[in-house]
Amino acid sequence: MFSQEKPKAERVLLVAVARDNRLRWDAVDSLAELAALAETAGAEVVEKILQIRQKPDPRSFVGRGKLAYLKAICSQLAIDLVIFDNPLTPTQLRFIAEELKRRTIDRTALILDIFALHARSGEAKTQVELAQLEYQYTKLTGWGRELSRLGGRSGALGGRAVGIGTRGPGETKLEVDRRRIQERIGRLKKELDHIERERDTQRKRRRRLLTVTMAGYTNAGKSTLLNALAAEHTFVSSRLFSTLDSTTRVVELEENIPMLLTDTVGLIKNLPTQLVASFRATLQEISEADVVLHVADSSDRHLDQKIEVVERHLVELGAEGIPRVLVLNKSDLLFDEIVKEKLARRYEEATFVSALHSQGLEGLRRRIRELAAEILIEVEVKIPRSHPEWEHRFYEAGDVLERIECPESVTLKVRGYRALLEGLNKEFRSLLASADT
Repeated sequence: MFSQEKPKAERVLLVAVARDNRLRWDAVDSLAELAALAETAGAEVVEKILQIRQKPDPRSFVGRGKLAYLKAICSQLAIDLVIFDNPLTPTQLRFIAEELKRRTIDRTALILDIFALHARSGEAKTQVELAQLEYQYTKLTGWGRELSRLGGRSGALGGRAVGIGTRGPGETKLEVDRRRIQERIGRLKKELDHIERERDTQRKRRRRLLTVTMAGYTNAGKSTLLNALAAEHTFVSSRLFSTLDSTTRVVELEENIPMLLTDTVGLIKNLPTQLVASFRATLQEISEADVVLHVADSSDRHLDQKIEVVERHLVELGAEGIPRVLVLNKSDLLFDEIVKEKLARRYEEATFVSALHSQGLEGLRRRIRELAAEILIEVEVKIPRSHPEWEHRFYEAGDVLERIECPESVTLKVRGYRALLEGLNKEFRSLLASADT
């Protein structure tokens, strides 16, 4: 048998421009994150270049001299693809690519490519295709040759990939112009409107249960936490943006009192606006939640900045008023107790957990129960022996704290969700009242 040869990784040069020296280290950190994104897309990062430049050149972005230097680097290191951390205009993209004689993309295109690579469900594929087409639509000027490869799903979405930045809607050779892209965008938006209506219907059916949604920076360990709390296994990966489809599991909040726990797509700095718009149905799980778990990697040296990024996203998504718990995950990687103590002082309301080792989960459940206290009630109901089926229904509706038997009736004290128990109790009393008349 012949083993199939693994495709050769593209050799990539990363470029970033900072306005002044004060922003140098922010740019260095951003370049490191860009490298992780490129590796997630399957690239081999060969070199990183950082330039300090007060004002980008309108045509070459980096200036003629630096562009000549980049061209030499590309030649010396056999670079296949150049990725800029900064957003580039269509004119800049075309000019740089022609000068370097290398494919050139920016950070936004890379993130869109990763989303295309990880899209699995029909919904995720539709969302990614819409985001990529809207991004490409803004880049139409001067990109006629590139647009000849747009139209129809391929690459990660079906078909043969030809390189990073070309996955998604980009590889069948159809004639594409503004009118045809707009038509396709219109059809995709209708599909997503239908998906959003279906999700809204599902959410309404679930409203009687506590809904807890996890949000956080990509690779913070949300899927691992979902598995730990639900005691089951969903797909877990250390790669960035490995989760695109929201996953919902029924998890026990208290004995016989379930809650719905949802994992959502990871957030990131400078998340493309096209993706936020396209994934609105998925991200709406956050704004519709009763409680939001903001999951963060406590071992990340950029923890503070990433928490700020996610908090800004939560505000933009309309979730600022929803009760939330800051969950500092991966606490098993905090080998220095002093560091952990500092974090505990800085984030006094945070809960430390290690989802991988199932540590701190009971404290997290307790914190969720505290926030859910307003929607949990206790009711006492007296059920005649002639209606034994109602005893079963109340047992199913919550946690039976007390059961008192009498010759002609059974009295139950039940703890559960207000909407569920009040609705059930109203229905039961209505039944008894109709039986008495």
